[in-house]
Amino acid sequence: MNLTKEYVYGIFSFLDKGQNKEFFKNVAEDVKWKVMGTHPLAGVYTSKSEFLAATFEKLAKVLEEGVVLKVDNILISGPFAIVEMHALAHIKDGGDFNNTYCWITKFEKGVIIEVRAYVDSALVAKAMSLPIE
Repeated sequence: MNLTKEYVYGIFSFLDKGQNKEFFKNVAEDVKWKVMGTHPLAGVYTSKSEFLAATFEKLAKVLEEGVVLKVDNILISGPFAIVEMHALAHIKDGGDFNNTYCWITKFEKGVIIEVRAYVDSALVAKAMSLPIE
């Protein structure tokens, strides 16, 4: 399969709409997901369920609407798609969570099998340090 911008955007557009479950249907169960940085969500996760529990589920507790990501740019190189995104969200304490993301994704047979994710570490650390009600 030749990876195209249209195919990748079709998958990532679910994140644009807040349909995270639909997006993750396109991620391998045994995905290797490395979240770069020095914040509470950083680490290496070796399954989809481990990644979701350690990141999306934790963020959902501190953000008003959970995680909604908007695609800004997609670059394709062989089996890799580099996807730049941003979030315009609000932390439950009323602060903004206008984070930026760059995910370097590797596809195999149309499914994401590996991700290196870059985020604003300071903003994530700030959001995660707030008390959860």
